Amino acid sequence: MTAPAETPPLSPQTIAARVERINVWSLSYLFIGIIGVGFLFTFYDIFDINVSFVQTCVQIKPGCTPEKALDALTVPVVLNLAGYVIGTLVLSPIADTIGRRNMLLVTMLITGVGSLYNALAPGYDNFVIARVITGIGIGADLAIVNTYLGEVAPRRGRARYTAVIFTMSALGAFFGIWGGLLLTTPSEHWPLGLPFALAGPSFENGWRWMYGVGALLALIAILLRFELPESPRWLAGRGRLEEADAVVTAMEERASRHGPLAEPVPVDEEEVRPVRQVPALSTYRELFTDPRYVRRIIILLLMWFTGYVTVYGFSSGFTSVLTVLKYPPPEAGVITAMGVFGFLIQGVFTSFFVERLERRHWLPIGAVLTLVGAVLVAEAGTTIAIAFIGSMLIFFGFNLWVSPAYALTSESFPTRARTTGFGLVDGIGHLGGGIGVLLIAPYVKDLSVLGALLLISSFLVVAAVVGQFTEHTRDRELDVISP
Repeated sequence: MTAPAETPPLSPQTIAARVERINVWSLSYLFIGIIGVGFLFTFYDIFDINVSFVQTCVQIKPGCTPEKALDALTVPVVLNLAGYVIGTLVLSPIADTIGRRNMLLVTMLITGVGSLYNALAPGYDNFVIARVITGIGIGADLAIVNTYLGEVAPRRGRARYTAVIFTMSALGAFFGIWGGLLLTTPSEHWPLGLPFALAGPSFENGWRWMYGVGALLALIAILLRFELPESPRWLAGRGRLEEADAVVTAMEERASRHGPLAEPVPVDEEEVRPVRQVPALSTYRELFTDPRYVRRIIILLLMWFTGYVTVYGFSSGFTSVLTVLKYPPPEAGVITAMGVFGFLIQGVFTSFFVERLERRHWLPIGAVLTLVGAVLVAEAGTTIAIAFIGSMLIFFGFNLWVSPAYALTSESFPTRARTTGFGLVDGIGHLGGGIGVLLIAPYVKDLSVLGALLLISSFLVVAAVVGQFTEHTRDRELDVISP
């Protein structure tokens, strides 16, 4: 079966209408894997510091011990997240100017260079600089990937396909954490460690191999991304209608294999402003001169800022936190590593069920599960199995809200400034993760295990409350949500 023979006259509105009528994934399924490899690398990089940093600190920072690693962790984590802000604020608007696909190549190149620099860093200062470079690339990459995905996914599946890609993030976290456990912790009897872990006098630089693998993943992602088509919505918004038509026609032909397509229905002109081009790098003015988008920026920024305190407290610092709380480093690493299975389960669960609820309703569910997991870890005592279950619940919970929140954030800004808006709130929001780690770290050693884990988890509760003031976006047309 082929696409309908007659198509409406070319205009930005009709291009958008033709995209909106497609109700299945209409690009090659290979492209899901291509985008997913980038996410796999991104979250590999976010999580690889979690277990491996204890060894890194001892190796390259004079006077560092496993018990002091959490204090030393604050600088690379905070400056890495500061790099996120630089990357999103500077590079994201360029994606609204030169295209999503072109900037996806640039951002992955930057992250790969940063990861290679990490692998070769001769000392702590160079390690920190490398984390900043990596952060610059990753911060912008997250914004552009989620924008691109939101613009090509079917309307009734924007959150679902974001969740599918986010499952690749879980794989990245899995390889980052378990790789760190294998390469950077000493051998210990299970379940207090890995019996076949490699760290020891004859293998003291496993953390360098961790970042070397990250650089290789980045190279693979760059090569694959050359295959991606440009977003037809962006092409139409820049007046490149013939190119947009070619991309949409290919999408229609693929979608029509699943059944006949409905006639495209352009959005009522009274509901949405005409699609128009925005001069290069003026997208911030577009957002800050419209009260509707100013309100969304404030709410989403607060949501991400507070939520990321919990996310990075666990994703980057869980092992170090447990070590400070007198857990032996191998045991702390194993508890963290078991948690990543919760992340993987979450990815599969969310892929099937995320479209059942409005985006913002997943936040309180995730917060409650994170709190329950924190209590289980704290109260497990010597029952390591309970600690494992609690860790899995923590990772399930604090990741449960991320993919629907990604979709929500992308949907909340217009095509002409979508990457800019996403990058603004997500990028500055990442500072919450850095500031949270910076402020929480000095107090952790004086708290009980329960007190420390509940403190870290409580910020996700705040984010869940703030998130209830966001827009209703589920199953609505992008140009109606964000004209």
